[in-house]
Amino acid sequence: MAENEDLSNSSSSSSREDMHFFEGVEKLLEIWFESNSSNKNADLRKIPRAMWDALLKTVRCEIISFTRNEQIDAYVLSESSMFVSKRRWILKTCGTTTPLQCLEPLLRLASEIAGYSEIDDLFYSRKNFKRPEMQVSPHRGFEEEVAFLDSFFEDGRAYSLGAINRDCWYLYTLSRGGGGSANKQLMNNIKNNNNNINNHNNNNNVNRNIQTTNVALTPLAKLSLIESLQLPDPDQTIEILMTDLNPEVMAIFTKDVCNTAMEATQKSGIHKLIPGMVIDDYLFDPCGYSMNGVSKSGCYMTIHITPEPDFSYVSFESNVASSSYGELIARVIETFQPGKFIVTVFANKTSLAANAFRELEHLATIDQWKRRDIQFSRFASYDLTYAQYCKYPS
Repeated sequence: MAENEDLSNSSSSSSREDMHFFEGVEKLLEIWFESNSSNKNADLRKIPRAMWDALLKTVRCEIISFTRNEQIDAYVLSESSMFVSKRRWILKTCGTTTPLQCLEPLLRLASEIAGYSEIDDLFYSRKNFKRPEMQVSPHRGFEEEVAFLDSFFEDGRAYSLGAINRDCWYLYTLSRGGGGSANKQLMNNIKNNNNNINNHNNNNNVNRNIQTTNVALTPLAKLSLIESLQLPDPDQTIEILMTDLNPEVMAIFTKDVCNTAMEATQKSGIHKLIPGMVIDDYLFDPCGYSMNGVSKSGCYMTIHITPEPDFSYVSFESNVASSSYGELIARVIETFQPGKFIVTVFANKTSLAANAFRELEHLATIDQWKRRDIQFSRFASYDLTYAQYCKYPS
């Protein structure tokens, strides 16, 4: 579990690099609050802007732009992004920020203002840092982060995927079930979306015997079934973490090439990655770029770019639902041209992406990129697929 730098970058850095280095690798904290709250008016979006401002000071960042719709509030931060919906909160920060420091005040706000008293799920994840020695407590190593989280949660579990002496990805999550007590066979039928469910009630309409046929579920029938059995709402997240990026592409995200964020968005083709997103973008001076995109359905995407040649980094993340992410992955890496990248896909049992691991298992190559590593993990509520690719020959 020890923190390791990429061996290709393990030599001591010059004082000049120390002065100008920026850690693009982000720390991602996502929390789902209770779905069956006794307070039917519970909503994280009740927390006022001033309280978010105060909370983010403990993280060492601030809000610089904001957009919202009926489903989600999206904040562009001085270091990445924050998303707030009814019961889900996401904070993604780069540099030397300290997102875990806001955990206690967040839980207090969720209880006192939003009306939540319990957490259903928590995920803390990040790629290994390029310069871990520059981080501050409680982020000086994954062991320290785990110990900090364990002080809040008795049922936390920590994992490392990938080669710990090169590119790897850390995860902390809770060892909890979720989504009710639906029959396991029924869950499998929904996950594969290849069976129809017939319910037969006895004379007292008490006992239900669930049987399957070879008729496919319609999307409407599937949603109705999920609601009637109190299964978890479909949820999924795809993240693509890119390093060693094409300098010509990265130059777009500097004030030398583009005057505005909109110009950088259009010139790079970011606006074409997921159609239908309302984009809120920001171009930093002299370089660097962040954007949030939100759709009417409540889906989001977010991209953050550290363009400097010596430590270039781009992250892409979205919760858009899909049974196949191959085309989206190809669009993203074609847009940014990384030397290597990591893909992670989280999906719960009711998600369209529940079988995404099968697709990634067969994607041994994507255009000029060859898969070097792939791992699968099954948690109580979610399945995780991790894959790492390098541009070949390399």
